[in-house]
Amino acid sequence: MRYSEPFLAINDLSVGYGQSLVLSNVALDVPQNQVVCLMGRNGVGKTTLLKAIMGLLTPRSGQVRFGQSDMTRWAPHKRAKAGFGYVPQGRHIFPYLTVNENLLMGLEAFPEKKGKPEAIERMYSLFPALKINPRKVAGTLSGGQQQQLALARALIRRPALLLLDEPTEGIQPSIVQEIEDLLHRLREQQETTILLVEQFLDFALGIADYCYVMEKGAIVLEGTARDLDHNLVREYVAV
Repeated sequence: MRYSEPFLAINDLSVGYGQSLVLSNVALDVPQNQVVCLMGRNGVGKTTLLKAIMGLLTPRSGQVRFGQSDMTRWAPHKRAKAGFGYVPQGRHIFPYLTVNENLLMGLEAFPEKKGKPEAIERMYSLFPALKINPRKVAGTLSGGQQQQLALARALIRRPALLLLDEPTEGIQPSIVQEIEDLLHRLREQQETTILLVEQFLDFALGIADYCYVMEKGAIVLEGTARDLDHNLVREYVAV
């Protein structure tokens, strides 16, 4: 039983690269103000699905719906303006820009918000480590600080839907805990709906309301974080 009508609905989505089919008839719902986690081993299609949702890949068939809108053929910038935020695997910050300049890039597509000091200050309150030296070149930050910067850049414009791809990858435990605390806070304050791709099972099950498990480009298991057989999930996630 799911929580409510889906805020994001993926229906029978098939996506590939060239002649290779990666996702086959994937169906997935993300209710509003919930955290939904997508799990599975490397190479099963999790990142491909996020890229298709963000519009970076064009589906061969199927549908992406956001609220009442069919976004299947929308360009990425249009999805961003509609409220999508995306933190890709590997962070993809701008390494030669400062921390502050990276945050401003998060507002680049929104000229009406660009330069508003309260937006920047809000991110520094959420991520105090970034405030210590806002003029520091982002490429010199630690891995954990870079992940926080990538999150802040996505959150600065208050996205309605946040897509997070492996936010704990290569991050020290203290930063993982800070990210988990932040996601709990965002959910409790109903600030954003979150679709999380994650392999760190304890982190995923600790934050998610509902979970999907992928294998070979298809959903093979789903359920609430509480009701899922955690041992079975581990079998699908284990390398």
